[in-house]
Amino acid sequence: MQSQKNNGTAPNGRRAKGGKLIPALCNIAGTLILLSVIGTCLPVTIPQLMGYEVYNVVSGSMEPEIPIGSAIYVEPMEPEAVEEGDVIAFQSGDSVIAHRVVQNQKVEGSFKTKGDANAGEDMNDVDYAALIGRVAAHYPLLGQMLVLYTSNIGKAYAVCFAACGAMLNILAGRLRERARAKRSG
Repeated sequence: MQSQKNNGTAPNGRRAKGGKLIPALCNIAGTLILLSVIGTCLPVTIPQLMGYEVYNVVSGSMEPEIPIGSAIYVEPMEPEAVEEGDVIAFQSGDSVIAHRVVQNQKVEGSFKTKGDANAGEDMNDVDYAALIGRVAAHYPLLGQMLVLYTSNIGKAYAVCFAACGAMLNILAGRLRERARAKRSG
């Protein structure tokens, strides 16, 4: 009786289907998941590493220039260097507000500000001590992602999603090992 070693080929000499397809799909899906988690974290983490503060816009006082749901990137700057027309971020109680500078009152050490969508100037001047910095850039809709990654539930989802991607890559490796063991054994 003649025996034939099973090397992943069907009796008619063609390779069996699915031996490499499922590990490849697991690997692709896992890699895409990991890249999506990394890619969505980058707009939040890289600017912070470069010294910018990142905030989510929750009010419409600067619309249409900076819409609700935007992420603003704030660069630190000396109050005396702020010019009329700059959009600054400043602390007001427990909130961070971004408004346009109408006047930099250097002698008084304060700013007169106004939201673009507001009819008049803000009632209170902004002290130099409250200045966080100048808004260097803003990106619509990115602020909503920022909320996701700064909330505890969002962080948990990101970690779970990344873990799923890693597990798919591990599964792909194990399936490949099993297929190699079958071919050689």
